[in-house]
Amino acid sequence: MVRKYVVAPHGGRRAHPDISSALRAAADRHGPALIEIEPGHYEESLTVRGEVELAGRGGPGSVVVSPSRGTALDAFGTVRVRGLLLVGRETDVVDCRGGTLTLDHTEVRAHGGVCVHARRGTSVSLTDSVFRSGRTLFAGAAGYVVRCAFHDAADNAVAVIEGARVSVRDSRVEGSRIHGVRVSDAWAELVGCALTGTEKAAVMADTRAELTMSDCRVDSVHAEAVMFVEQSRGLVRGLRVVDAEHGIGVASGADPVVRDCVFADCRDTGINVQTTGRGTFENCEVHHAGSVAVFSTNGGAPRVTGCRVSGGNVGVAVVDRARGDFTGLVVEDLTGVALRVFDESRAVFEQVRVERCPAGLEARGNGGTTARLTDARISGFDLAAVAVTGEARVTLTRVAAERGVLGFGVGEEAYLRVDDCTVSATRAGGAVAFGRARLVARDLTVTGSEAFGLCGTESAYVDVADSRFDDCAAAGVAFDESGGGRLVNCSVTGTRGVGVRHNGRVDLVSLQSSRPVVERVPEPAPSPAQIVNHYHGPVFNAAVHGVHLAWNNDEITQRIVRQVIQQADPRAAPEATPRAGSEAVPEAVPEVIQRVIRNDDRDDHDDRDDQDGATP
Repeated sequence: MVRKYVVAPHGGRRAHPDISSALRAAADRHGPALIEIEPGHYEESLTVRGEVELAGRGGPGSVVVSPSRGTALDAFGTVRVRGLLLVGRETDVVDCRGGTLTLDHTEVRAHGGVCVHARRGTSVSLTDSVFRSGRTLFAGAAGYVVRCAFHDAADNAVAVIEGARVSVRDSRVEGSRIHGVRVSDAWAELVGCALTGTEKAAVMADTRAELTMSDCRVDSVHAEAVMFVEQSRGLVRGLRVVDAEHGIGVASGADPVVRDCVFADCRDTGINVQTTGRGTFENCEVHHAGSVAVFSTNGGAPRVTGCRVSGGNVGVAVVDRARGDFTGLVVEDLTGVALRVFDESRAVFEQVRVERCPAGLEARGNGGTTARLTDARISGFDLAAVAVTGEARVTLTRVAAERGVLGFGVGEEAYLRVDDCTVSATRAGGAVAFGRARLVARDLTVTGSEAFGLCGTESAYVDVADSRFDDCAAAGVAFDESGGGRLVNCSVTGTRGVGVRHNGRVDLVSLQSSRPVVERVPEPAPSPAQIVNHYHGPVFNAAVHGVHLAWNNDEITQRIVRQVIQQADPRAAPEATPRAGSEAVPEAVPEVIQRVIRNDDRDDHDDRDDQDGATP
């Protein structure tokens, strides 16, 4: 049988003048007790033992327990608190030292201390309650939190540590000076929660923590929305992030699974994996990331499947000895490159669609930089669908490039392998190799290029077999300078331009061409023009050619214009004059292509090179 005790601040008939006297009376009876408390301010430190319920009779905040120093409530046994306001300073306001504690419709204010401390082996339930200024600490305890609010914690709002197991549902955390929820060497579940305004990661999992999040929302945070570090694991599902520095971060051996999440308007990155972090990301969306939507750096190795990237700067960047496997990506409407692989990184892209981005895949670095792109379509690009420079190595398989400037380009000392790929409707060309690069292509089809289909320039080597170049305005295949290679079982068709224009360094094996084949050895560079400075009139004793004469000038500005005289095959029809704005003249193509490949005028190239320290 539950015995009832009444507390009134001014006493009264059969009423206790303070809560402590009622607790002593209940302890003497050794049974379950209900202590009902009239509105008032009670400057007491309460120690509750046994099976006791403390219930306020007034409205919210009408019963205030606020000792001048020390803990407001020490709980031992089975304790329930309902409708009280508990206030403390610089210590634990509520301390559950043993047994179970339930706070229901209760408010706790900790000025510089801890709102609730659940110690090892205890169990604490918090329902429909509010906690201000201090943290709620579960240290080796069990916890259940539902429909609670945590405001303006001086450090972490909720800390789950030392093997604790805590479930937080339908609750709100805002304004924490450090983390909203921190899970360290413990297990925690967050369901339907909202976190906002934290100064560091809204949710942090560290030291082999296990974290599960479902249908939560994070917005307006100064750092990561969610961060996994130090070999933590977990599942994040249905998370929506708006206005965070980084949507989700993974580092130092952590390996979470992230599904069906949306990261919108992140100021830096949407998904950020670094320092040997891993992670599986499935069916996620990243919208309008400030720098990079999906970023893998410094040894990161994410696995990304079925994700969509729209708006923002760079789509996927794998840099600084990182790795990544990406399948089923859709990347749209960026201001920078869709896919980037730099600096000894390795990436595999499969079943990718890129639309309306300045560039598709960009690879740059030493020989340890590799990328493989399979079953992809890149359309509506302003620069190159694929650009490979440095000593990087890239393989393309069943890649379609449509409606852009340049299809595939490889330069410097890089290597590009192209298998069963198509390029159509490009303005500057289908595929080009320059510098000392090597381009190997099998089953390549280029259609409708406004310049050339295939180009080798400088000292590049091009090995192309079983390929077709159709309706290219300037030339199906063009080689100049010392570029060389071979064409095996290739065809050039259409009604525009020449079929093959080469420099004598190309082996033509089983070539079929409906257009002329022109061989032209590059002319030696002309000798410098003679300049005669004569102040009193010229006197020539022999024939002088190509001179510049100036009278009474102390300074001379000289400009030499080199004209390339094309020697057409007398059997071939005259070439059409290039249209205004066209860059179809074969000799001018290498300069245009090198500008496109090197992309000297872009301003986003180095936007992520200094990101190593972005997180955590």
